[in-house]
Amino acid sequence: MTGPAGAHGWRHDAARPLFGRDPEIAEARAFVDRARVSGDALVLAGDPGVGKTVLLDAATDYAAAVGTRTARVTGSQFEVDVSFSGLQQVVDPFLDHLTALPEPQRNALRGALGLAEGGAADRFLVASAARALLVAAAATAPVLLVVDDLPWMDQASSMVLSFVARRVAGHRIGLLGALRTGDKGFFDHTGIRVLDLEPLSDEAAAELLADRFPALTSRVRQRLLADAQGNPLALLELPVALHIGSRPAPSALPATLPLTRRLQTVFAGRVRDLPEPTRHALLLAVLDGSGDLRVLTTGEIDRLGPAERTHLVSLDRAAARLHFRHPLIRSAIVELSTSDERRDVHRLLAVRRRSEPARRAWHLAEAATGPDERIAALLQQVAHTNLFRGDSVGAITELLRAADLSPAGTARSSRLAEAAYLGAIVTGDLRDVPKLLDAARDADPRHGGALAGAVAGAYHLLNENGDIDSAYGLLTGAIDALADPTDGGNKTLIEALYTLLMVCFFGGRPELWPFLHTAVDRLRPRPPQLLTILRHTFSDPAHLAHAVLDRLDVAIDNLRGESSPARIVRTAIAGSYLDRLGDCREPLWRAVRHGREGGAVTSAIEALFLLANDAYFTGRWDEVLTLTDEGLDLCESHHYRLMRWPGLFLRAMVAGGRGDEALSARLTEEMTAWAAPRRVGAVTAYVSHVRTLTALSRGAFDSAYRHASAVDAHAPNALWLVMETVEAAARSGRGAQAAAHVAAAERARIGALSSRLALSVAGAAAMASADDDHADLFARALATPDADRWPFDLARIRLAYGERLRRTGSPAAARDHLSAAIDVFDQLQAQPWASRAAHELRATGAHRERSGPHLAPTLTPQQHQIAALAAAGLSNKQIGERLFLSARTVGYHLHQIFPKLGIAARAALRDALADLPPPPDQ
Repeated sequence: MTGPAGAHGWRHDAARPLFGRDPEIAEARAFVDRARVSGDALVLAGDPGVGKTVLLDAATDYAAAVGTRTARVTGSQFEVDVSFSGLQQVVDPFLDHLTALPEPQRNALRGALGLAEGGAADRFLVASAARALLVAAAATAPVLLVVDDLPWMDQASSMVLSFVARRVAGHRIGLLGALRTGDKGFFDHTGIRVLDLEPLSDEAAAELLADRFPALTSRVRQRLLADAQGNPLALLELPVALHIGSRPAPSALPATLPLTRRLQTVFAGRVRDLPEPTRHALLLAVLDGSGDLRVLTTGEIDRLGPAERTHLVSLDRAAARLHFRHPLIRSAIVELSTSDERRDVHRLLAVRRRSEPARRAWHLAEAATGPDERIAALLQQVAHTNLFRGDSVGAITELLRAADLSPAGTARSSRLAEAAYLGAIVTGDLRDVPKLLDAARDADPRHGGALAGAVAGAYHLLNENGDIDSAYGLLTGAIDALADPTDGGNKTLIEALYTLLMVCFFGGRPELWPFLHTAVDRLRPRPPQLLTILRHTFSDPAHLAHAVLDRLDVAIDNLRGESSPARIVRTAIAGSYLDRLGDCREPLWRAVRHGREGGAVTSAIEALFLLANDAYFTGRWDEVLTLTDEGLDLCESHHYRLMRWPGLFLRAMVAGGRGDEALSARLTEEMTAWAAPRRVGAVTAYVSHVRTLTALSRGAFDSAYRHASAVDAHAPNALWLVMETVEAAARSGRGAQAAAHVAAAERARIGALSSRLALSVAGAAAMASADDDHADLFARALATPDADRWPFDLARIRLAYGERLRRTGSPAAARDHLSAAIDVFDQLQAQPWASRAAHELRATGAHRERSGPHLAPTLTPQQHQIAALAAAGLSNKQIGERLFLSARTVGYHLHQIFPKLGIAARAALRDALADLPPPPDQ
């Protein structure tokens, strides 16, 4: 293992054996072999001094011997606040491959590393770029990244490296990291294999001690073995401590000291014996934290000689790198310095790092002895830069430090409020919001952080108490109080308007919207395009959405290159009531992954629920439950109470659809109990929607009509209830109301908003029709383009058609539609609906027959292509564009494919295709 002072350096000497580590060495070499062929990631975990670094040495040496290109870095507890500093060291050897990256990734990575102005809008793009760079490098030679002390890497770098580590499979890239057991850092090694390093066995410990210190007496050897507890570093360092100064015996190290503290005492004694100029140079290196020798002068490097000779540090002058033997040495150096010495060194480093704004600001902050507005402003600029680069957590840290350095008053208040605002809308730190806002008000009682504080306060009010009215008043008051409420370039104002839009939506009352419309209209030079789209599609989509449909579709199409999770989610929200979520799935998954990687939690929650929304309407109900599980867990862990209701609504919809009325009732009662006293209209509309469908499934049409009628006609949820309201009215003896609802939907051209709404309006018209003309209207509804993308809606229309045919004396024709409806309901496990359809089928004199064993179906190559694209969620039009077919031809093929596969809707395509043999050659 590591050698004693005066014996040799701490890197493993190949001439000496590593006692008791044969299995671990074999595993490290096997890891390198796997990584250089197909990619792999491994984390070594163990107590301080157990030998993690030596095992990293062995793996690094072996990798070099077999031709693997290696980059090695060590996390530093004194550099954790410098965003992307660790990533810069990791990728620096591979930057010659930067030109191989697509321009957006190249610019993102250059921006994150400070190599160019600008950069990525979020960490996910930086992470993707870092991975792409390493993939490009690995194309020429295998790559191994070795990272010691992972928990001490800065947050932004840690998230990027954990992203890369989980995506090395299939590429010649290895990531080998080390951390102390129990250490909590930003590196998420969930899903990455962990090798736990145990202490040496008694036999191996005795062999190590005998090999390195053969002259020890038996009594001393037994005391050391007992104290070291199999820890290799202790075995090699404690003997040296026995002879420091005038302490001749093992009893000089009290048994009550924990092992780590003992070792730190050993290192402190070693540092204390160094010349003062050497200690000063070491303090410079420690507080710089980068391991870069170029921050030291030639004279200072020369003064490190005594530390190098006693093996506290090693110097690689060719690479201009300095390495500390153990992290405890760094801690000892800092502990032995005075606060004045540390401030002086930070001031000196600020001068030497003047070309690097983040490092300079950080060193100046550490050198400050009291409030300093100049330094606070520099830190705030760094925070804004890091926010743009995707490091929102780092930005909050820097804003809070800037607030600490700000004189009392408006500047301090605004920085605290901005930190609260970022915590509320991005990182999920809602629990910190109240104390930050209180501090902002204490710093400036008159303004209290103004607009940024209002946004953060509104989020807290909404999620803590569901207080819609107070949040509305807070935001509108802050916007009205602005010196220039028309400034369209004010990012905080724009964020406030987005937040106000959310408040208006959840409030669900028409009187809340006029202020927002006026505020958006007066923005100059013009409102943001997405804000304009959202207010049209969310305030009254049935009547206002037509004006922005083309712009919405362009915005959704542009998501392919979008990196901002907030923009992805807001664009998808704009299309959610207009059935555009299928086109947003891939970007929404990017937003989810961003949140999983430690990015924007709020965006990840919303993305999960939007994906679940799409899964519900396209008939993937099991997926609804999986997605909402994750989203609700995030809401619970981050205290987002308001954001949980869309997830619970979707779960209640599935529960009601599948006949679990107890769960559906419990969820709707919970929603009602929370929403009614708070006047949260959107959640009340969710309840009415669930209860409408549950009543329809039982044939309780009068109850269904009452629930459907409770939803305001201008609310977004009303778009989802057109067919349900008409069916309930028509079947409960309210023929005139049913016809009036259909006429209103047709006047509003609701069917032109999406293919599902076209199906819904056509189905409603058929359900409201008189018996003598129902056939044409039902046939027209069933022929709606892309109707099979919406299996539940289509099956309910088939059920209604079958019921009408049976009542009008056409039982044979009714059976086909009822059987097709049952097929879909069975696939969805929608038992009440299946029972209702089966009851009608029996009334025709038929019983449903289950098909027996049959040969595996075969599809033509073109049919297989079409089926695969439809299973992936593409519309008939999108499939036609890819295959140079008309949408009508695609629909014709799908109607041939479904019977061949024994299914009734697109939702079952993925499973049916999985059971098929490979497609025949074309």
